[in-house]
Amino acid sequence: MSLSNGQATSPPRFDEPLFFNRELSWLEFNDRVLREGLSPDVPLLERLRFLAIVDSNLEEFLMIRVAGLKQQIHAGIRQADLAGLTPEEQLARITERVRRLLSEQQEGIREVLEALAREGLEVVWRNNWRGEDRSALHSYWAAELLPSLTPLAITELNPPPVLAGQQLHVALWTSATQRNASSERIIAIPIPSQFPRFVALPGDRIQRFALLEDVVVEFAADLVPGQKILGAGTFVVIRDADVAIQDEDARDLLETVEEAVLARRRRRPVCLYVSADMPEKLRNWLASWFELKPAETFEVAGILRPSSFHTLIQKVGFHHLRYPEWPPQVPAVFHQAHDLWEAIAEQDILLVHPYESFEPIIQLLQQAAEDPNVLAIKQTLYRTSGDSPIVQALAEAAAKGKEVTVIVELKARFDEARNVHWARLLEDAGCHVIYGIAGLKIHAKALLIVRRESGRIRRYVHLSTGNYNEKTARVYSDIGFLSCDRELAADVASLFNMLTGASEPTRWYKITVEPRQLKRRFLNLIAREAMAAAASDSPGLIMAKVNALEDPDIIQALYQASQMGVKIYLNVRGICCLRPGIPGLSENIEVRSIVDRFLEHARIFYFYNRGNEEVYLSSADWMRRNLDRRIEILWPITDPNLRRRLIKMLEIYFADNVKAYRLLPNGTYERVPPGPDPIRAQEKLYLQAVEAAKLAELSPLRFHPLQPPGDSG
Repeated sequence: MSLSNGQATSPPRFDEPLFFNRELSWLEFNDRVLREGLSPDVPLLERLRFLAIVDSNLEEFLMIRVAGLKQQIHAGIRQADLAGLTPEEQLARITERVRRLLSEQQEGIREVLEALAREGLEVVWRNNWRGEDRSALHSYWAAELLPSLTPLAITELNPPPVLAGQQLHVALWTSATQRNASSERIIAIPIPSQFPRFVALPGDRIQRFALLEDVVVEFAADLVPGQKILGAGTFVVIRDADVAIQDEDARDLLETVEEAVLARRRRRPVCLYVSADMPEKLRNWLASWFELKPAETFEVAGILRPSSFHTLIQKVGFHHLRYPEWPPQVPAVFHQAHDLWEAIAEQDILLVHPYESFEPIIQLLQQAAEDPNVLAIKQTLYRTSGDSPIVQALAEAAAKGKEVTVIVELKARFDEARNVHWARLLEDAGCHVIYGIAGLKIHAKALLIVRRESGRIRRYVHLSTGNYNEKTARVYSDIGFLSCDRELAADVASLFNMLTGASEPTRWYKITVEPRQLKRRFLNLIAREAMAAAASDSPGLIMAKVNALEDPDIIQALYQASQMGVKIYLNVRGICCLRPGIPGLSENIEVRSIVDRFLEHARIFYFYNRGNEEVYLSSADWMRRNLDRRIEILWPITDPNLRRRLIKMLEIYFADNVKAYRLLPNGTYERVPPGPDPIRAQEKLYLQAVEAAKLAELSPLRFHPLQPPGDSG
């Protein structure tokens, strides 16, 4: 390692690798999510939500990360990663860790369901059904399920059917009742997702539900007449979803993406979940049919696919079993201005979601669509909601004759189909739709509105650490930024020109967007702190809040800065491959992680810079994929008040002693010990938003003269 001024240092030698394994670090994150589901301090329905999130997180991890490891093993790759583990060693450790995780998760689910039953919300197992329960369920079976379900004799059909990945199935082991028929066979029954997973049971004082798969198992004989059922159970096959989209040569990227989504149905199985009550013979046969080894089969002593618990969590009532409501606040600046244009023109604005409402962004686009003075709208879309008001506003603007350009990233994993749908809708509405750049994902979140005001052009900018999705903006902690700063607006305009016109910007005034340039910018900022500390004219301080820290160049730079005496405080929600607290290497680095009711998603970067403090926001994490293979955006916060606000936010995150964990040098996490004064970062940030919104009620009225009809400028 070497500093930019030519001074060189070499890291001391250690017995342990300098990096943690990415996959095992991710499993540690999912374990922290699990801890919230097991915590008696969390309301019961929220505990169930966390336990469901553990399942959906793990499913995606198996579909992508474990599938990738298996591809490496199949290709004969034996090279160790930066943590010193080969693909086979990683897979063995992952398998052992996943088994422990599943066991604890199911134990937590049983505990929570028992407690919910005492509260009047009960899931009733099949062996506990009453006579009236069975009668009601049989009626539901005959009317709804029996006409809809399809039994697949997978031992008899040729070619064999494709059983969809990530879908619940009931497996039957049967034998023929007729002498001349072939004897034993295996039948799979896919459980369609359009049916409710939890079926209502009769009950006056409490809400009672049966599991849909229990109903299917109970009455499955009606589906296979002439067959005797010898055993049954439920299973889910997890398939490889890591489909590479070859966009460089694709003539029609829309069709290419659609084909890739469909291809996931037939991808190679990664592993198999089976219910613990499934007979061993049936379990072994299924594993063999999917060409999976015993180590790739996970026995679940409880409910498969608990990610579907969201339907139970959303049941009406039971408010005392949920978090208290924290309605998003509207900042005072929007109450004090005549309209959104005036509010943004007067000052830069930060919106800290979900404590502050995402509604002003929706209203901004809706007003832009209606405003005759708005000439053009340009926006990136990475992930948005199923019934997005953002997309509707863009389509409306195009229909009214405005120049609307939308860059839709079709390759956003698991949102490809939705993005294809929106791309076609926007094209039909008259928008210019760009599908991204070959070989790169466009992950930057940017909006540019061009408006004529008093005979001149003014550009309004919105940048964000999160997606243009009003639903996730209520549960993800992100930061949006509104400005009409001329240099920033010029940069964002150049960004769109670069993306749509394959142009090369002559210069960037404030933002950094290009792959490799972004990493170089971060490395220079870190090196500047290290050089100042090495010269003994500055204590050196770096604070950063990211979702993941995995890029080895960034980690090496942080190690070097630590060796030079720079104090480094990192708040990393998920993966962290940096090993903190190692004497001579990283003793000046502290890593914390917060898991609470909202998903931490904002990226904030602070550099002391010899007292000339700098704060940046970004769409990028410190990961190789963000810094090398994506179009991201990093921008400075120059307004002193907003800069101070973000610094205070970072300090609050590092002061949390209720929901924070500390990363230890061995790669495990421990809870930060509670102090005499409990500090819960998310609660404190919400209370601050409430107090700030109240200023609108205390502020003096501002009187605006009425404008002539038709003059909105």
